[in-house]
Amino acid sequence: MQGWRGFRKSYFVYSFLRDPMAMGSFLCLAILVMVSFGAPLIAPHDPYDSSTIDIMDSEMPPLWLDQSDARFLLGTDSQGRDMLSTMLYGMRVSILIGLGAVALQAFMGIFVGLVAGYRGGRFDAFLMRLADVQLSFSTYMVAIFFGALFQAAFGMGRYEQLAVPLLVIIIGFAEWPQYARTVRASVLAEKKKEYVEAARVIGLSPGRIMWRHILPNTLTPVLVISTVQVANAIMSEAALSFIGLGMPVTRPSLGSLIKAGFDYIFSGSWWITLFPGVALVVLILSINLLGDWLRDFLNPKLYKA
Repeated sequence: MQGWRGFRKSYFVYSFLRDPMAMGSFLCLAILVMVSFGAPLIAPHDPYDSSTIDIMDSEMPPLWLDQSDARFLLGTDSQGRDMLSTMLYGMRVSILIGLGAVALQAFMGIFVGLVAGYRGGRFDAFLMRLADVQLSFSTYMVAIFFGALFQAAFGMGRYEQLAVPLLVIIIGFAEWPQYARTVRASVLAEKKKEYVEAARVIGLSPGRIMWRHILPNTLTPVLVISTVQVANAIMSEAALSFIGLGMPVTRPSLGSLIKAGFDYIFSGSWWITLFPGVALVVLILSINLLGDWLRDFLNPKLYKA
């Protein structure tokens, strides 16, 4: 209870509540996350239940246009699925992929950066050259290669079943050097400080020094990077889905919905692409704005009360 009261009175909360941009972006993001993860409860239809989908309902316009149907507030897609319900379920998939990919890349990057920075020498040089090689390949190149390889080896049926964990692994593996380089730079500065020398003098093991003493003091930049990387991972999934190497149409994400409606945008069914596109932009913008505020707050050289 005292911890919660202390948090409410902290300078972090004080600054956050007096920044309209941070408040607005957080509120928008919170609403999107709640409605997406609450999709099974609040969505009017279930896009995974084929018995409730009628192809005769395909490409129905939103409720405020002519020839609409009161059952479908935002219209339907080319398969007859309710756009609102499909977007809610699809946004949940996109957020899960973003969070999962960032968790994986953070784990890999923190481990590599922590060990490389503390050990130093040739081991550090080897790991950093490995990170440089990884950075020379773009996320999309790595994802396209492994996604196409998996589809060719196991077929589309198996790919559809494992699309979410596969995209988490691909996107996470492609972006870990961002964390490694940042953590390594922080470790190089921290390991020269007095508390690390004192820990060595009293005989603590290198592993205990790294994980219990140095790591907590390197997490501030990691927190800032993570907010940006979640947005990047969601955009990567959307881009891969758009070119056919992300989520399949049968398991909607925001990216696959945009791709599914792109062929119909000039035939009059513009809502199939526009609404998921707007949802994706709002989601990414909210995360980035919140990340920018967090970066400024945690950087005393940039933040002004």
